Amino acid sequence: MRKLSLTTAALALLAAAGPAGAQTFTSDEPVLQRIWQLGMEQSETENLAQALLDSIGPRLSGTDMQKRGNDWLIHMYNSWGIAAHNEQVGTWRGWRRGHSHIDMLEPRMRTLEGTMLGWSPGTGGQPVTAEAIILPRFETEAEFEAWLPQVRGRYVLVSAPQPTCRPRAEWEQHATPQSLARMNALRDSINREWAGPNVRGTGLSLALGTGELGLRLEQAGAAGIIALRNKDQAGTYDVFETYNQRAPAITLACEDYGLVFRATEREQNTRLRMNLDAELLGEQPIYNTIATVRGTELPNEYVMLSAHFDSWDGASGATDNGTGTLVMMEAMRILSEVYPNPKRTIIAGHWTAEEHGLVGSRAFTEDNPEIVDNIHAFFNQDNGTGRIVRINAGGIPDAARQMSEWLARIPEEISGEINMPGPGSPSGGGTDDASFACHGVPAFGLGALSWNYGASTWHTNRDTYDKVVFDDLKNNATLIAMLVYLAAEAPAKISRERIELGGGRDWPACQAAPRQTAPRMR
Repeated sequence: MRKLSLTTAALALLAAAGPAGAQTFTSDEPVLQRIWQLGMEQSETENLAQALLDSIGPRLSGTDMQKRGNDWLIHMYNSWGIAAHNEQVGTWRGWRRGHSHIDMLEPRMRTLEGTMLGWSPGTGGQPVTAEAIILPRFETEAEFEAWLPQVRGRYVLVSAPQPTCRPRAEWEQHATPQSLARMNALRDSINREWAGPNVRGTGLSLALGTGELGLRLEQAGAAGIIALRNKDQAGTYDVFETYNQRAPAITLACEDYGLVFRATEREQNTRLRMNLDAELLGEQPIYNTIATVRGTELPNEYVMLSAHFDSWDGASGATDNGTGTLVMMEAMRILSEVYPNPKRTIIAGHWTAEEHGLVGSRAFTEDNPEIVDNIHAFFNQDNGTGRIVRINAGGIPDAARQMSEWLARIPEEISGEINMPGPGSPSGGGTDDASFACHGVPAFGLGALSWNYGASTWHTNRDTYDKVVFDDLKNNATLIAMLVYLAAEAPAKISRERIELGGGRDWPACQAAPRQTAPRMR
């Protein structure tokens, strides 16, 4: 009981402390003042995050978990008095993830850390025990074809073994110069041996999980495929996808992949047992969730908040892009209380299948051209839990000018670190503002501090609730609520006059939304 009370007290102190300067902001603009109070002092981000990330979990496109999340969004918006609905934008390959039980039986017993790749088939309700084999180097494709029969009934290791799973920073801090040089040389040599589009001389791409190579191994009767995409962070690895239909594909943690690889390489009778529960469900409907507060004076002009809702499912999809989702939700919650009758219509778009080609946002622009043509300002965030420190005005000078004016009215506590170097340039891809920038929309890309995003949480097994930095999340939601309010109240629409990109570059062309899974992926 004493431990519980001390922990509770510590958490209470942290909550009471709040972000630095949370009690100091005063403004002669009452709406901004109230936004500050609700966003920084009465935030709902932790409750929302727990429900989304712990209870609903990851939101892989085409899965029931994503649809549960869509319905939860509607429920939360309706509870705040905001109209919301799901818009079907197409279909995607459906899948149900169950358990991943992976054991090494020989040369010794060990339960291995790993999981199925997205859309992997399972083992048919039964454990499957098989030997391991390493994909060798081939000089010609004919050699590969001659070797293929050896994979029948075996688990095939298809990724480079790492000579160390310690992060580079540890080697740089602790190793002697000679030892560091040898390790770097060894790493470089192994990566050269295994890298490139033609994996191990097969002429086939490994892609992000198993790709074309995995399909060939499956056709040859492999029991399964074992891959590794480790990060430069202890215990962290990427979890992407497979196109296999029969042979399961898994990824192991760096340490356990190395264990299995070394034992197999030394012919120590390596045997693995996998019990993988999964179900391929065929094409399933996928949805954007759209929340709308109708404008009173200029209802046919729009201010949009944007974040993709889908995620990979190796963990909880917390920082990619649960945090962006939560920020936009919280901003809308705040605005529903302090600005329920906006001048312009405010729309929050929670996009599906961003990870597979900006599917949801591209589909929205195709299905709603009258909205796209009349967007006054568009705000998109998609890069982790850190506080916003960069704003790209998307190559539109008037957008940069208006943003500078808005930031001047926002408290220094949340705007002081923001860098906005002029109009910037239009997003060409990689996140959803690109779907709108290609139409000439004033699309603001909101860039956040890293918090080791690329190495620690981006598409990994560690993208979980505990990685969320709630003080930064409160900061971002408050900032965006203020920006949306100021944009909705602006006296004139932002001009869509564009900068000249120079260097022979053209403005990015809009691409069609892929409305269903490509045949090669099914």
